Amino acid sequence: QVQLVESGGGLVQAGGSLRLSCAASGRTFSSYAMGWFRQAPGKEREFVAAIGRWSGKYYADSVQGRFSISRDDAKNTMALQMNSLKSEDTAVYYCAAGRVSNIRTARDYEWWGQGTQVTVSS
Repeated sequence: QVQLVESGGGLVQAGGSLRLSCAASGRTFSSYAMGWFRQAPGKEREFVAAIGRWSGKYYADSVQGRFSISRDDAKNTMALQMNSLKSEDTAVYYCAAGRVSNIRTARDYEWWGQGTQVTVSS
């Protein structure tokens, strides 16, 4: 059974940093793209960052230069380092994995975590 578990969310002041982690189990994920999406109250789920099977990295314009995605295939984990956080980064962050056609498209991902709350206070 495939399982993705996020951790590392919390409350932080604007300008601060958080590091989210995603632990995958149930299969080896080195052949899959992995990504982070977020959903704020009343808004649709949106792409944040993703890393392909060959470790190509992709970012939303809103987080480019502030967030950094990485993966460790030996440990089946993925991380999102978030710096210079803003109030508009407040959302539930979801880890996802799958054999995607468009790495920025949520519906292309096959597996999802339950999400972790990130709250940035201004």
